[in-house]
Amino acid sequence: MPGMIDIEALCHAKGLRITEQRRVIARVLSDSRDHPDVEELHRRASAVDKGISIATVYRTVRLFEEAGILERHDFRDGRSRYEPTPDEHHDHLINIENGDVIEFHDENLEKLQAEIADRLGFRLVDHRLELYGVPLKGRS
Repeated sequence: MPGMIDIEALCHAKGLRITEQRRVIARVLSDSRDHPDVEELHRRASAVDKGISIATVYRTVRLFEEAGILERHDFRDGRSRYEPTPDEHHDHLINIENGDVIEFHDENLEKLQAEIADRLGFRLVDHRLELYGVPLKGRS
């Protein structure tokens, strides 16, 4: 992941009340190097605090998403997966064999997307790119 994001600090900056359980969930999210779903977040958070219910994780994730702290992704695996809202844009390459998500940024690709939008009469204001693939044999 590009630079790690302090979810708890973002909550404070946005004026969100931070309960101890939200603090644990925020730390778990900040420490995540992947794009966990709610069930995985619950597993990790309950390893820290056994009293955290899955309902609390769902509510907290929804709160963080509504506050613009988290981004939700659907990588076609039937699960909503989350990452801190990045400071800098990046795209995703999803390994469909194991679900791994690789983040990348490519200036040539960004330029091409803007050129396409311009050619079609638009100014690009946002986009999301997800590539799906399988590793080439002999490379991984």
